[in-house]
Amino acid sequence: MLGNKALARGLYEAGVSVVSSYPGTPSTEVTEEIAKYDEVYCEWAPNEKVAMEVAFGASLAGKRSFCAMKHVGLNVAADPLFTCSYTGVNGGMVICVADDPGMHSSQNEQDSRHHAVASKVPMLEPSDSEEAYRFAKKAFEISEEYDTPVIIKMCTRIAHSQSVVETSERKEPEQKPYIKNIAKYVMMPAYAIKRHPVVEERMNKLKDLAEDGEFNRIEKGDKSLGIITSSTCYQYAKEVFGDKACILKLGMVNPLPEKLILDFAASVDKLVIIEELDPVIENHCKQLGLEVSGKDIFPVEGEFSQNLIAQKLGVKEPTFTSLDETMPVRPPVMCAGCPHRGLFYVLSKNKCTVLGDIGCYTLGAVAPLSAMEMTLCMGASISSIHGFNKALGEESEGKTVAVIGDSTFMHSGMTGLANIAYNQSNSTVIILDNSITGMTGHQQNPTTGYNIKGDPAGKIDLEALCKAMGFNRIAVVDPYDLAECDRVLKEELKAKEPSVIISRRPCALLKYVKHNPPLKADEKNCTGCKSCMRLGCPAISIKNKKAVIDNTLCVGCGVCMQLCKFDALKLQEVK
Repeated sequence: MLGNKALARGLYEAGVSVVSSYPGTPSTEVTEEIAKYDEVYCEWAPNEKVAMEVAFGASLAGKRSFCAMKHVGLNVAADPLFTCSYTGVNGGMVICVADDPGMHSSQNEQDSRHHAVASKVPMLEPSDSEEAYRFAKKAFEISEEYDTPVIIKMCTRIAHSQSVVETSERKEPEQKPYIKNIAKYVMMPAYAIKRHPVVEERMNKLKDLAEDGEFNRIEKGDKSLGIITSSTCYQYAKEVFGDKACILKLGMVNPLPEKLILDFAASVDKLVIIEELDPVIENHCKQLGLEVSGKDIFPVEGEFSQNLIAQKLGVKEPTFTSLDETMPVRPPVMCAGCPHRGLFYVLSKNKCTVLGDIGCYTLGAVAPLSAMEMTLCMGASISSIHGFNKALGEESEGKTVAVIGDSTFMHSGMTGLANIAYNQSNSTVIILDNSITGMTGHQQNPTTGYNIKGDPAGKIDLEALCKAMGFNRIAVVDPYDLAECDRVLKEELKAKEPSVIISRRPCALLKYVKHNPPLKADEKNCTGCKSCMRLGCPAISIKNKKAVIDNTLCVGCGVCMQLCKFDALKLQEVK
């Protein structure tokens, strides 16, 4: 099983009843896999904060609950996390956070262990699929025994690698009765003050579990080198050293053990900490008075590998053949027929300052469109354009726009839009409505009208929502129609009041979207002016100074035809 699928299976067998998540690579598949079990209520929430609060509500009711998110999503959910650490739980509550070392699909590299330490919540960190499966089941037991939410920390490699898992049957525990307890669940200051000592006492008890529980283990080997590690780094260390080193493998990374580490350190000649990103384990060891090597050898950024560990610790690396460094790179690019491409072309042509957001449309920042100048976090485009225009006034209002996807808008764009409506900046916001959550693999969201299982669900009307927020100027455009996009954009930028443009066309990769036949390039008419290349469409290339259409990629959207002044790009006749 993939790590994410194994985690989902463990949750299912443990009797989870309610699951609420927001998609985010590399955590997305956990929730998608749980949704396949009809015994479990499963949903996509508008954002991670809502998801965690839903999970808390289900736990409060006495059912086992779960929510999943990526590392930056845990920032969004930090508010309920820190306080439900104080309240504790009723039914077991498990939170999955998936870190992304190397930033394969993220805007920052973040170590979620800090959230566990700061919120004083136990964290388990599996190193393969079998442990992900087993830790999921154990996490519910810890949650209910110690009256705490429990975080399971995944990362890209564990989430998306496979190992053998031996499954069993689902065992659904009896529902815990909900009992009114104001002092436990109402976190106003007078009650919260009394809960803090409970949290500290709980962490002390959990330290005993870290010392003697099943999550941390010593693997004996050559005592000249001792390695303390976890997660993928454990796998890499085992592959490099085998039994040529003693290894303390940590599966519970908050709280960290003390006596176990001290005893291990005393049994080896040299102690090395191998951990990706921040020196969390290393700092803990130093606080215990140990002399260790860690970040003086290993980097604090990026993913590790077997070869990196071998190199840094002076072990001969295995021989391998590398690809020719002169090979051209394959930069990320919007798909052929992507509805965002035409809109970004118009923005680029009009030399707009574009404040962007998180989604596949962030690729509007790369050449040749180069049409986005800022991306910060989910929803920041709308809040930022308000501040940008408040700072510069008329200097920026007529040439600056914010762009945000439909799912991202529902996630955290609505509050920023409410701020524009309330505090009245002359800002133009473009909602890129491609009818799906595209970047993470086509998950439904509150604007699509379908739930996680594909069944009909409540659907939010973006036009009606924006109108209800106080916007008088709301325009809908088809991003395949460049002239219409250009006209509407100019109108809204000239307007002296806030406005919203909804660029609406479904993602070209959705299965229900019916495409036109691919276009054809007329070699006789083509002058080699390369106007069509300004779109950055992967279906168009230049060969022998003439435009060429790749029939396997082209979806016949016709956007490139609108740029060609020589009628060289044409629709194919349907036979």
